[in-house]
Amino acid sequence: MADTRTELPRIRQRRGMSAAQIAALAGVSRQTIYAIEAGDYVPNTTLALQLARILEVRVEELFHLENDIAPLPKPVTVELLGDARQGQPVQLCPVGKRLIGVAAVPQPVLPLADGVVVGGTGRGPAHRADVRVFPSGEQNGKRILVAGCDPGISLLAQHLAKAEGIEMILAPGSSQRALEWLKDGAVHIAGTHLRDASTGDYNLAAIRRLFPKGGVKVVTFAIWEQGLVFAAGNPKGIHGVGDLGRPGIRLINREKGAGSRELLDRELQRAGVAAESVKGYERIAQGHLPAALAVSLGEADCCIATRSAAQAFGLGFVPLATERYDLVIRRAFVKLPAVEALLDGLNRSAIRRRLELLAGYDTSHTGEVRVT
Repeated sequence: MADTRTELPRIRQRRGMSAAQIAALAGVSRQTIYAIEAGDYVPNTTLALQLARILEVRVEELFHLENDIAPLPKPVTVELLGDARQGQPVQLCPVGKRLIGVAAVPQPVLPLADGVVVGGTGRGPAHRADVRVFPSGEQNGKRILVAGCDPGISLLAQHLAKAEGIEMILAPGSSQRALEWLKDGAVHIAGTHLRDASTGDYNLAAIRRLFPKGGVKVVTFAIWEQGLVFAAGNPKGIHGVGDLGRPGIRLINREKGAGSRELLDRELQRAGVAAESVKGYERIAQGHLPAALAVSLGEADCCIATRSAAQAFGLGFVPLATERYDLVIRRAFVKLPAVEALLDGLNRSAIRRRLELLAGYDTSHTGEVRVT
């Protein structure tokens, strides 16, 4: 039986159009466009004609029949940020002249992805791996890679996708790891909330140690509260960090280099509680939302996370610190259209209102440029 082949990804990229833009004009979901491009869905006559009209080509240029099944694409070598196992879906984003991969975050449904890891995987913050890239995984220059741990950044990502057709790929990582990736040129933007012990200020001291003067642009994303997160109704009676030393309390911690772990260590020292006396201190969650999820599932009694993470799962919250989360951008990337659109988005009232209402953030300084 003949197979239907499509040139949709090649033609739309030649036109400079994203899958989201095509979907909006055709009145279908972006997932439908991806499915057509991947060969998993054959559109009906009406949709095929609509797509041809939008792209100003003949239907025959978009779709044709082939008797032979095309061979699997050869794997390409990419640089993976974080851990990924063979068979795991990944998203890809060019950063300068490098192709960077990030493990696609699992959702209740299989995640959208650009390819799958087929070999050469390792462990650690960055390593090379072979990825078999789907035809729909080709890039059109409208992706940016942002590293960090802020749960609220997804709200900005939604705005950019809807309004600008720009896809923000998120690379989960601690503040320290995000800055190291940025220094290595592996990401476009790094998010950070690292407190300087000598001044009490956030981020600038750590940034100065890693980047020469003028090497980066620092823009405030938001000011948030971070604190103790626990089950709704507080059944374990957790009111302060001192309670974490009690025998019946199970903590889930964050990785070294995370601002949340630094806050916990600082507060434990202030409360006179030894880290080794805290059950679960060595158990790690990679991010605010994964930590809060563990608490919501009853796998831990408490974690240190943002108020937004607690709200996302309907959990209790006791604030410990008010922190500034900044976005750090390499000067070489500041003029990229996608980055300019991101910075413009920070100054839009609609984005700020969403951050305030959905994440509980203070946006009074959002978009401000910090002097390093």
